[in-house]
Amino acid sequence: MGVTKGLMALPEVALAMLQGGAKGLADSRLENLRRLKEGGLRTTRLLLRVPRLSRVTEVVELADLSLNSEVAVIKALDQVSQSRKRKHGVILMVDLGDLREGVWPDDLGSVLKEIKQLRWAQVVGLGANFACYGGVLPTPDKMERLLSLKKEAEKILDRPIPILSAGNSSSLSFLLRRQIPFGLTQLRVGEGILLGRESTRREPIPSTFQDAFVVVAEVIELKRKPSIPVGEIGLDAFGRTPQFEDRGLRKRAILAIGRQDVVPEGLLPLDRGVRILGASSDHMVIDVTDLNRSLAVGDELSFLPNYAALLAAVTSPYVSEVIVGEKEEGRRNQKVAASFTM
Repeated sequence: MGVTKGLMALPEVALAMLQGGAKGLADSRLENLRRLKEGGLRTTRLLLRVPRLSRVTEVVELADLSLNSEVAVIKALDQVSQSRKRKHGVILMVDLGDLREGVWPDDLGSVLKEIKQLRWAQVVGLGANFACYGGVLPTPDKMERLLSLKKEAEKILDRPIPILSAGNSSSLSFLLRRQIPFGLTQLRVGEGILLGRESTRREPIPSTFQDAFVVVAEVIELKRKPSIPVGEIGLDAFGRTPQFEDRGLRKRAILAIGRQDVVPEGLLPLDRGVRILGASSDHMVIDVTDLNRSLAVGDELSFLPNYAALLAAVTSPYVSEVIVGEKEEGRRNQKVAASFTM
């Protein structure tokens, strides 16, 4: 399943995921699923975040499948599905140690017995989440545990469960090494597709590009200033005590982008000699003393975002998305999905 939340379900990227082989699209926000539906992308849609009880009607309307962990919500989904005469698939999440969503394995049997008789919102799969809240890694024993729980669930339900959702981009390394046990049928992949990295060690995935997305910001000030503030230091705008290194007078640029738009720590400058010093809500301060080209007010600087920075940039209403298309780069014809400009 191609996870589109990193791009707020940008239709061009969602379509590229399907053309690349994804069997469906997944997102944690109902607003994004609506965008996919209204964009005319005919495919299976999966709601990633456990549904809110107050929005089960929208869940049934917009998603074919949803990840669930609460009996009350599943029963509400069943009632809405029955009224709409529309089946809804439930992937029951099991908590294998990451301590985010999911039924604790010891309680799986009792939960399944309570929802066994539901006919409109039926359990069609089990799932697990890794490396999100607790940082717990997917390991072979965790995968085998999920397989054993599937067998237990099939005995209780007295029918096969077709979907075993074995995690997110953090599970890709097992797939690439051909170590995923037979029987696991689904991965929910966002970062691995968008940025070409598995999400635990951030290592590049073979045959992928890491520069499909670029954050571009304009220079609004360019001056030589001391490298440490002059005066008594207190808390900054975000309640932190800033730390500075005395490097003498330096050439500093201010960019029209800040923490309201992006995670500065997640940006990698494309130009050598550019160093990010910090950011307030609307300004990012960078050291360009060692930049090996001329720079003037009004020029732009570009950065590669990590997943956190990409997610923030796309979510900010002050950042514009620009689809670039194809560009020739020597031996390869790279398709650049998007750039984000301030």
